[in-house]
Amino acid sequence: MNLLLLPAESLDGQRLRVTDTRRLAHLRDVHRLVPGQSLTVGVENGLMGRARLVSLTPELADFELEHLTQKAPPPLPIHVVLALPRPRMLARSLENMAALGVKHITLLHTRRVEKSYWQSPELDPLKIRHHMVLGLEQARDTTMPKVHLAQRFKPFVEDELPSLMTGREGLVAHPGEMQSCPPPRALDAPPLLLAIGPEGGFIEYEMDALKAAGLKGIHMGERILRVETAVVALLSRLFKPI
Repeated sequence: MNLLLLPAESLDGQRLRVTDTRRLAHLRDVHRLVPGQSLTVGVENGLMGRARLVSLTPELADFELEHLTQKAPPPLPIHVVLALPRPRMLARSLENMAALGVKHITLLHTRRVEKSYWQSPELDPLKIRHHMVLGLEQARDTTMPKVHLAQRFKPFVEDELPSLMTGREGLVAHPGEMQSCPPPRALDAPPLLLAIGPEGGFIEYEMDALKAAGLKGIHMGERILRVETAVVALLSRLFKPI
């Protein structure tokens, strides 16, 4: 945890109070923080700064703000449409995307996505939020990503994707496409929409539908990557530096 990220309601004037068990355990067992020491803190969707520990008990950590003036790092100008991966891959993918600066994520059903994945506890809003927080704490970022669930492919492509594509360049990563991943772009470049398929890739009908919506097919070479690896590799290739 490189940032103690807290909801706005944790801030009371110049004091920050931590009560959840995960953060308390991390402060005690990993940081081994003692009163008088300071660490980097951030307010969700707000500023970052430093705070000094006043007291730490098994139930409460009480901090006094030293300053809260630093803005969050700039987000990546991208909306990632990710075919819903298996639960363990989903958790890692969400944390990686949050850490890398992705702020808009759509989890999409496709033919090769197991229907049982949509029953996973990992899709509970509280679990999704948990993974977002872990990614933000890792990267020292405070801006919470937004995650949308699209459980039907055709309605998403026909009804939602056109508006998402407005003002964006669209790319769909798929093995065997003729065009390679484009060179890195600046963070102030026009925004992107990037679609990433499931294990086994998109089927032909899905690729045709995505291309008809304006997305260009790209590849990253001959190697077939796991979903969470492909997400990181693509974002790292598309934007420099992250």
